[in-house]
Amino acid sequence: MLLEGKRLLITGITTDDSIAFSAAKVAQEQGAEIVVTNFGRALRLTERAVQRLPSLPPVLEMDITNDDHVAAVMADLDSRWGKLDGALHAIAFAPSDALGGNFLNTPQESAATAFVTSAFSLKTLAVGALPLMQKAGGGSVVGLDFDNTTAWPAYDWMGVAKSALQSVSRYLARDLGRYQIRVNLVSAGPLRTVAARSIPGFDHLHDTWSERAPLRWDSTNPLAVAKMICVLLSDWAPLTTGEVIHVDGGFHAISAPAEEEPQPTE
Repeated sequence: MLLEGKRLLITGITTDDSIAFSAAKVAQEQGAEIVVTNFGRALRLTERAVQRLPSLPPVLEMDITNDDHVAAVMADLDSRWGKLDGALHAIAFAPSDALGGNFLNTPQESAATAFVTSAFSLKTLAVGALPLMQKAGGGSVVGLDFDNTTAWPAYDWMGVAKSALQSVSRYLARDLGRYQIRVNLVSAGPLRTVAARSIPGFDHLHDTWSERAPLRWDSTNPLAVAKMICVLLSDWAPLTTGEVIHVDGGFHAISAPAEEEPQPTE
């Protein structure tokens, strides 16, 4: 199996419609042993969701912005496994005043929260996992991205944070390569997860994808994204790092249709 014997840390499962849940399910089906994290009120939702996985994984509390939480989780994994082969970063958050067309009025504090939680946290996770991945002889860190080549309506400072996430991943790939640790992102098309539905303008994103993606895009099915995550967590991408792999039906490769020329009036 693709992930036979691998030990993986999966963040970001809140409900069973999430990308992280689907990735965890595929990882278990492919032979991996996993530990799942969340924090605060979402922790109970995670504990309920993981009961639908093929086997029930441990659920640990970790707020990625809390250094003590991160250290405690890594200490647990060290005593539990003694190493770590891979980690999925499925963490993103922006305050409501950083979304919804409020770009010009977003306060500095809210933009900073979006950056720290959604982009800087990839560094936090990778550096926290570094000693355990060194014990494994290397590893793979995979993050979840979204197209940031366009200023999407209402996505606002989360779009800026995703651009930062790409840059963070490249610098991590540079600095962690000496330890045989790969860092890659998967850029998914819009999926109707609970988190996505809370983003103002999601229906516009969905409609745009449906019209332009050359391969049929099903916004209710994260399986294709989960499979790519698991490929990157496996040994089947040994020399791939610093990449953004698109799983979006080909949307990113197709230019937007030109606006129709105005018709002359009689």
